[in-house]
Amino acid sequence: MKKTILFIALIITIASCSSTQSTLKNTDDNAPDLMLSQDNVFVITVYSKDKKYGYDKDYPVNIFFNNTANETINQQRFFNALAGPNGEKITYTKLENCCPFPTKRSELGAGFLDVYEIKWKGQKKPIQLYVNIYEKGMLMVPVGLSIKKQ
Repeated sequence: MKKTILFIALIITIASCSSTQSTLKNTDDNAPDLMLSQDNVFVITVYSKDKKYGYDKDYPVNIFFNNTANETINQQRFFNALAGPNGEKITYTKLENCCPFPTKRSELGAGFLDVYEIKWKGQKKPIQLYVNIYEKGMLMVPVGLSIKKQ
């Protein structure tokens, strides 16, 4: 009887561990550290060619910078560096948190992605981007957006 209970407990433990494995595909602890401009926005110099980057929950924009104590400053630094496809001023609104994943950069041992809606004048349909404040990765401009002119 004890062996059966231990076996069931082992199976439950294995199943629960596998369900909390990260599905994030584009994290990279060796990515260059993010830099700030004089305007306190992220310096972004690379355009993504991957249509999934930012648009797919498995390929979020990873904006870890120093720490995660302030949960909104890095999103502001990212979005304030961007513009619409032709340089239009964008607005962004946080819609929700989703998609829990394990991380060592959170006191709880887990993080959530933030989902943002991005709009600009003349746009037919708002876009949604997934943003991750807990992990590092190469910071790029998502397909369909541009770098804001200073």
